[in-house]
Amino acid sequence: MTIEPSVASQSPSIESSIKVAVLMGGIGEERDISLQSGSCVAQALKEAGLDVVTADVRPDNLNILEDSSIDVFFLALHGRFGEDGQLQQILEDKSLRYTGSGPRACKLALDKMASKKAFAKASIPTPTAIEFNPNVDPAELEKQLEQLADRFVVKPITQGSSVGVTIVDNPKSAMAEALKCSAMFGNCMIEEYIPGREITVGVLLGRAMPIIEIKSKTSFYDYHAKYVDEHTQFLFDTIDDPALIKKTEAAAIECFNTLGLRHFARIDFILSADETAYALEANSIPGLTSHSLLPKAAARTGLSMSDLCIKIIEATLENKKTTYRLSKSK
Repeated sequence: MTIEPSVASQSPSIESSIKVAVLMGGIGEERDISLQSGSCVAQALKEAGLDVVTADVRPDNLNILEDSSIDVFFLALHGRFGEDGQLQQILEDKSLRYTGSGPRACKLALDKMASKKAFAKASIPTPTAIEFNPNVDPAELEKQLEQLADRFVVKPITQGSSVGVTIVDNPKSAMAEALKCSAMFGNCMIEEYIPGREITVGVLLGRAMPIIEIKSKTSFYDYHAKYVDEHTQFLFDTIDDPALIKKTEAAAIECFNTLGLRHFARIDFILSADETAYALEANSIPGLTSHSLLPKAAARTGLSMSDLCIKIIEATLENKKTTYRLSKSK
C-alpha cells in the first residue's frame, strides 16, 4: 500500500506579505526544548522570506494574540499548555489561524491512556497498560501486574520527551516507581514492556515520512538520549522488508487519523521481534529543532526546514479540513 492524500499535492505558494507569529516557550517541563523549536522555526521562515515575529507565551501572557496584523500563528510549544489543547482552544475561540491539530485531538494525543484506548479500539497494536491509583490495595495491584507482564514501563500520562519514564523488572519496583511518578507528575500509568527496536514515523499532510530507527546508549530513548547524549543514533533504511515498511507507515497514518490529528505529527513505535509495530504515543507538536526527528525525516525526502514549515503554513491557510486515505499501490 502507498499512502496518498485525497487532495491535490500542489499547494498554493505563500506570499511574502504573510506575517507569522511563532509561539514558543510556555510553562511545561519541555519549555527549553520549545524555545529551541520556536527559534529554529522562526529562522526557517525568515529564510523563506516571510515576515516573522516570535513570542514566549504563557496563560497569563497572550498579548501576541491581539495583534491583528498576524495571519498565522505557528505553534512550537510542547507538553503542558502546548499540546494539551488549552492554547488551541483559546485560538479557536478567537477564530485565529494556527498550525497543527485542534484542541480535542491535542488533548487526546497528550493523554497516553486515552490515546492508547483509541488505538486499541481501532485495532492498532499497543502495549497493555493500567492507570495507577495510589489508593489501590497494593496486594491487588501486584496481582494485576503479575498477570500483565514480566517487565514494566512506568510513565506520566500527560508528559512528553520521556520525562519521568522508568523501566523496571518486577511488580514491586513498578509500584514503587509509580508512587514516585504520581507524586511528581500526577496521573501515571504502568505499561507492559515490549522488547524491540525503537522507531518513529513522522506524518506530514497525511503522508508518512521515512522511518527512523533510534539507537541510544541508555536502556531506552530517554530525555538524556534525546537532548544531551551525542552518541544516540538516528538511522534510516534499517528495515529491509518493503511490506513491513508499508505496514508500519500505514499504522502511523492510522494512528494519526484515529486521534483526529492534522497538518503534522510524529508517532512512536516499538517494533517487536515478530515485526509487530506497537504504537506507544503520538506527538501532536513534535520537536522542530535542527536535530529533531520530523525535520530529519523531511530532509530525507528533500525538504529543507524552510520547506517543511512553509508546507505546514500552506495547509493552515487552506482553512479547510483535509482527509486522507490509504490506497493500494499500482
